[in-house]
This record gives sequence, structure tokens and C-alpha cells, in this order.
Amino acid sequence: MKQPLNVAVIGYGMGGRVFHAPPVSRTEGLQLAAIVSTRKAEIARDHPGVTVLTSPDAVFDDPTIDLVVVSTPNAAHFDLASRALARGKHVVVDKPFTTNAKDARALARRAEAAGKLLAVFHNFRWYSDYIALKHLIDDGTLGEIKYFESHFDRYAPQVPDAWRETPGPAGGMWWDLGPHLVDQALQLFGKPRAVMADMAIQREGGAAVDFFHVLLRYDSLRVVLTSCLVAPADDLRFVVHGTKASFIKHGIDCRNGPDPHPGTLVMGDGVTKEAPTFRADDRGFYAAVRDAIAGISSNPVPPEQAIAVMDLLELADRSAEERCELDVPA
Repeated sequence: MKQPLNVAVIGYGMGGRVFHAPPVSRTEGLQLAAIVSTRKAEIARDHPGVTVLTSPDAVFDDPTIDLVVVSTPNAAHFDLASRALARGKHVVVDKPFTTNAKDARALARRAEAAGKLLAVFHNFRWYSDYIALKHLIDDGTLGEIKYFESHFDRYAPQVPDAWRETPGPAGGMWWDLGPHLVDQALQLFGKPRAVMADMAIQREGGAAVDFFHVLLRYDSLRVVLTSCLVAPADDLRFVVHGTKASFIKHGIDCRNGPDPHPGTLVMGDGVTKEAPTFRADDRGFYAAVRDAIAGISSNPVPPEQAIAVMDLLELADRSAEERCELDVPA
């Protein structure tokens, strides 16, 4: 039997603790071998027997580690991923890919030169709400999509003491939540013609963007990506209008198991019915990474797709700063 790939996760904040270490540990063909963190007690409780290291260098120097997962504050992504690639490791980087598109392109070149897989963790592609929406678009139920609204709202009126809440490169909610929404829009509709963005700090004591409303302009389609952190009614996910039907979806956290919040279809004749639901499995991304490393499938989120997200993140920042619509380069 082929030996499983040994995986090391760097970082055990919310990302490593919730979104990376658990699915890695449950994915056949992968072995959670090490976690780099100072949170030894938590890791011992959550993953008994997994080696806890305090320095990424110990991972890079270990010839038995095959895949490194970078789940750290955004500013460290480029350095850690570069060092892992230089030491012959395959790499998964959490979103956003890096803090700017220039570094993202440089990292992609380094992965190509090293001959190693470099994938970016746009895991919302494996969420049940997105799977249901893509099914409705692909099978023609909605007709031609004319309006698409994607929300990631929360009710968090108090500003926490967290690195995501600090100003600086790739700080704030546009760079934290926006990558999920941008990636899904690009997967569904491709590159827009133009971007117009409005961003703000709405919470008292806030220092980084905590509200965004970004319009992606296509030919006749309009895509709105938005997030508000002072929204008591925070469960709206999708509002989609097509030439045959509308799709309204509530509930966001659908990464594992059956979707507890089926969407509603409103047909052109006014008939309302429940939309089909799908079961999500948070192992999907890592199973695809495993198969890509084995050479039996393609990279689930290759660098060029993540770079396209980075380009729109930066362009939206510029649009908000200049208060104008900006064309997307061809």
C-alpha cells in the first residue's frame, strides 16, 4: 500500500485549527504529521500524537514532510511558502494568496521552477451553497444570469484584538472575506469588464475596512459582493436573478454535511419551490490536492486562478480609494 503524504500545518489560529488540520487528519492518503505553533496544549487535546514544533525551519528541514500548509497571518504567506518550495515541499497557502499580486506572481514562478504543487485554499468552492448554485446555473434552471448578489455578513459590533483587524497590506475584511466571494464570482462568470468598490470602517474603534460593497460589471450581468459586520440579520447568502428563475439562499456555514438551509427558487410564473441541496465535505479540497500530487488529477486551485483573485482585490482597493469605476485589464 502506498504511504500517505506527510503534512505539516504552520499556524494554529482559527485557520489551522478549524479549516486545515481537521480535514487533513481525516483525508485518506494524508497524514497530519506536524503542527507549528506555540499552542501545545490545544494541539495535544485536538490531535493527540501529532508532533508540535515551534519553528517552521524544523518542518522545512524534515525530509519526511511532503506537503506544507501555510495558515498564518497574511504578511507571512510569501516568505513561508517560498522557503517551503525551496526545500522541495508541495505547498498549500491559505487565502489571500499573498499581500499583493506582484508577490503572488513571483511565488507562482518559484513553484514552477521547483516543480512542486502550489495550491491556494479557496475552500468555498466546496461549500454546499455554492455547489447548489453552480448546479442551478449549469443545468439552466435559472436561465441567463442577469444579477448576482453574494453576501458574507456578520454581527460583530465589537472590534476584536486580532491581526485581521489591523490596517496595512492585506488587512481588513475585504482581504479576509472578499477572496472567497471574488473567487466564486470568477469561477461562475469569468473576468469582469470593470470594478467599482465602496469600502468603509463602520464599527466604533475600528482601524481596518469592515464593510465592502463591490460591483463587478460584465456585459449585461451585474455582480455585487458585499459584507457588513454590524448586521443582526446576518444569514443572507445569495440573491440571484436569471431570465427563468430567481434563487434566494440563506445560511453561510455549509462546509460539511447536508445544507441545513435549502435555498428558495422563484420561477418566472411566480411558483415558489425549494431548491435542491447538496452535501458538502470539507475533505474535498485536500483530497484534490492529494490526487494532484499523485499526478492523477489537476491542481484544484492553481496559482493563476488565485492571481486573478489578487488582481481584483487590488483593483477594488484602488477603486474605493479613487471613488471611481476602473476597467479590468484584458
